[in-house]
Amino acid sequence: MSRLKQIATSWFEAFNKHDLERLLSLYDDNALHYSPKLKIHQPNTNGLIKGKDALRNWWADAFNRLPNLHYQVIKLTADDGQVFMEYIRQTPDEEDLRVGEVLVVRDGLIVESRVYHS
Repeated sequence: MSRLKQIATSWFEAFNKHDLERLLSLYDDNALHYSPKLKIHQPNTNGLIKGKDALRNWWADAFNRLPNLHYQVIKLTADDGQVFMEYIRQTPDEEDLRVGEVLVVRDGLIVESRVYHS
């Protein structure tokens, strides 16, 4: 398995265990994260946050709001410093949501992540 796919696999393992510190350990201190869900829950961000503190706050809130939130991996595709992750976002009180996410990796850490869904 490529290093990029290993990072993505570790990302899913940490996320699905709601292991916030392990998840954050995969990110650069100044990482950028874009998500349409940020626009909904934190409109002042316009969907974009920067840095581990912002990521910590975002995911801690998500894990608190959605204690059964789980991602089911469909496919990982890695090439040239990026990995595309396709997965199903599952939580009991909401319809399953198909998601695409790109992780940009430099020097073994995620420097940018961008989430896509309808």
